[in-house]
Amino acid sequence: MKEIKGNNLKEEFTPFDPSLISDVMDALDSSDRSKIILLTKDLSAADIADIINLIPRSEVGNFISFIESDFNPEILSELDENIREEVINLLGHSYVAEVLQKLETDDAVHVIEDLEEGDKKLILNKIPKIEREELELSLNYPEDSAGRLMSVDFVALNPNINVGEAIDFLRLDNDLPIEFYEIYLIDSSSQPIAAISLSNVIRSSREKSLKSLQSHELITISGEMDRELVAYQFERFDLVSAPVIDEVGKLIGVITADDIVEVLKDEAGEDIKLLGGVGDEDISDNVIQASKGRFSWLFINLITAILASMVIGLFDGTIEEMVALAILMPIVASMGGNAGTQTLTIAVRSLSTRDLIPLNYKRIINREILVSFLNGVLFALILGILSAFWFGNFALGGVLAIAMVLNMVVAGFAGIIIPLILNKLGIDPALASSVFVTTVTDVVGFFSFLGLAAIFLV
Repeated sequence: MKEIKGNNLKEEFTPFDPSLISDVMDALDSSDRSKIILLTKDLSAADIADIINLIPRSEVGNFISFIESDFNPEILSELDENIREEVINLLGHSYVAEVLQKLETDDAVHVIEDLEEGDKKLILNKIPKIEREELELSLNYPEDSAGRLMSVDFVALNPNINVGEAIDFLRLDNDLPIEFYEIYLIDSSSQPIAAISLSNVIRSSREKSLKSLQSHELITISGEMDRELVAYQFERFDLVSAPVIDEVGKLIGVITADDIVEVLKDEAGEDIKLLGGVGDEDISDNVIQASKGRFSWLFINLITAILASMVIGLFDGTIEEMVALAILMPIVASMGGNAGTQTLTIAVRSLSTRDLIPLNYKRIINREILVSFLNGVLFALILGILSAFWFGNFALGGVLAIAMVLNMVVAGFAGIIIPLILNKLGIDPALASSVFVTTVTDVVGFFSFLGLAAIFLV
């Protein structure tokens, strides 16, 4: 499968102009096909995908019908998942099967991997056998694995030939990938034994053997490897590309840096969404989909809020005797919650980048406790003195200060230990950590402040 590139390199890097959407909408309102073509003819596939993502869903069909004759297959790989499925239905399975053959295998797999099984099979059955088998090879791997990321378009050569023979072969071969960065040397069983950069080949004399050009250790990627770990390998070894091997070590594909950029973007966005309790929601989701995705975590938050309220209810008599407690107690819980969220953010990010590992668990936990203790003491002094003068009660200031230190320390400990526990259990730390940390800081904050007040003030 071949990768289609834009014709105008300058246009590829021109920032997308949001005002273009208004012009497109005006043209759609007046059914002006010629204007739509004029507006989009020099745009990159990514820009046209942005237009489709941003215009009202009711206009997507009209827009697609206007540009269908000049439809760039790469548009499909750039679309949001929900809209992509709608566009595929509009284009029809036969048309999509035809354009998929013009994409690199990794992009083609990205386009169809999330479709319903029935639609996926219909499209695959319309693709010639060789191309279909290439796609099925990737689709047979788990969704978040290296096998789904790889392209099966790569260059592999015999290590015993020389540079001149290699260059002549590459010039005569009409089935080369459009872009590649390394040449892989393979043995008789198709196992990769070395990787040679194109720059190294070009700088070498024609008589030099390929196997003498190996310049760095060969880093291979298992097709089953999780894509986050693949990205970690690229970052760790400064890779531009890497060969993908199957269970017996045979070279089956290649992953390039542009694939990893997508992984990093997706994983960062996924963690932010999970921390916010919105799952895999996209801005293109409709009201029902968005509401359904948020409801479960809001419901869990409701349960934890009720738990915190029950703690407050234990001290209703204490609060009745000293109204100042009702005014001040949200401060303790809020400060603890923010401190816990800070620690949680660092922990989740560090787990994602493999900077937080069992070897340094103890040191990082102690560090977070000490940081929380120091901040707790500083804010305890500030709020203790402020509340003492505010309500004319130095004992109240002392109770608030002690409760602040206790909750900040607990918040720091919870913010680091909860993600570690969830990670140990095989649960994504970004998925549920924030709910647990907030619950802990609310319960401990209210209980410590009101409990101390019941002992020393009432």
